[in-house]
Amino acid sequence: MSRLIPEARRTLSLALPIAVGQVGQMALGIVDSMMIGRVGTLPLAASAFVLGVFTVVYLVGIGLMLPVAVLVSREHGAGREQEAGEWLRHGTALGVLAGVVMTGLLGLMGFFLNRLGLDAEVVAVMGPYYGLIALSLVPAVWFQADRQFTEAMGRPWVPMALMTAGVLLNVVLNWAFIYGHGGLPAMGLTGAGVATLITRVAMWGALHLWLSRAERFRAAWPQRWLARFEWVRLRELWRLGLPVAVMMMFESGAFAVAAVLMGRLGAEALAAHQIALSCAAFMFMFPLSVSMAVSMRLGQASGAGKMGLLRVIGLGALGMACAVMSVSAVGFTFGGRWLASVFVEDGAVITLAARLLVVAAVFQLFDGCQVVASGALRGLHDVRVPTAITFVAYWLLAVPAATWWGLHTGLGPLGVWMALAGGLGIAAVLLVTRFLWLTRPGKSLTH
Repeated sequence: MSRLIPEARRTLSLALPIAVGQVGQMALGIVDSMMIGRVGTLPLAASAFVLGVFTVVYLVGIGLMLPVAVLVSREHGAGREQEAGEWLRHGTALGVLAGVVMTGLLGLMGFFLNRLGLDAEVVAVMGPYYGLIALSLVPAVWFQADRQFTEAMGRPWVPMALMTAGVLLNVVLNWAFIYGHGGLPAMGLTGAGVATLITRVAMWGALHLWLSRAERFRAAWPQRWLARFEWVRLRELWRLGLPVAVMMMFESGAFAVAAVLMGRLGAEALAAHQIALSCAAFMFMFPLSVSMAVSMRLGQASGAGKMGLLRVIGLGALGMACAVMSVSAVGFTFGGRWLASVFVEDGAVITLAARLLVVAAVFQLFDGCQVVASGALRGLHDVRVPTAITFVAYWLLAVPAATWWGLHTGLGPLGVWMALAGGLGIAAVLLVTRFLWLTRPGKSLTH
């Protein structure tokens, strides 16, 4: 206990700016929806579909870039700054290549939008916006590579500030391009795509320029970006990143299925689901940020040879996540009706959302534990077993249970959420157990 609290504080100091940045990214999407919504229902529906598709692909990109933080942290902890820079260089190459490939795939998919059963009017207004959002994937993934490097080197506040500034820039550009201010023509939904692309390029450019000129990173910053790449490093990034990307797809896919099930249960159920999920997703930003921070801290401790700190750092992070999510659970349980009323005025939707938020009170405790445990395991380079655990918990257990309880019993929407909570609970128990097993006294870790 004497070491637990100091280590938890160190993790918290790294997690806080990451959390602020994550909330900023959420705010960007919310502001986009609000400003597009003023143009009309069709543009809003089109943007919702495009951003839903983009999010799934973007999560793959984030998953591939997360190992950059782990590997850079390890080298930084060992004092091997040039090696840290090499991981950034190789991670960037992998990220840009993946971004180009995924942009190409999104472009090909754009030719088949009219065959997906979408409303013809929605497809008609979607085209230019879809293309611009697809193009923004490359700078978005590149920014993630630089961000992971910066945070792993112990400077998380600069990416946070840039992500916050990006939200403000996006609002100004939306105002100009969507509505036609500042001498520009009103471009509607297409204008939102232009604003997003410019914002993402600007965020990457600002961070990259600062990194290249900061004295703090001079020893680690690559001098020859296009020098010969080492396949060993690329394979290691792929080995660690692909399972993480797949794991993120498993979770996001399970929630996508839940939304489809709610849609089959009616408009009220879908609206209540979206309200409860929005509240839970906002609070999820804290344990997600702790997960990112703990993976970096464990990488640093491993690189510095401080194996005795691995369990202490991990348990401290789990304790923080549980504490914050417990407070949030109380708020969801007793203030759910008020929270729902902020979103809508429909009494039936408010009542159902409040009931779902009671389930979310338990749901998010499990969700916080599982994401922090998976981050801790990622810091230990353990990614394959966690990926298998999430597949079993979400797709073999939670999704079938949600389908049965939601559609074939009297539980309805509550059944869907209870199944999700159960799947997350199983994942949390297994992932925490895995971390405790790997960090048990006398256990040696190999990378």
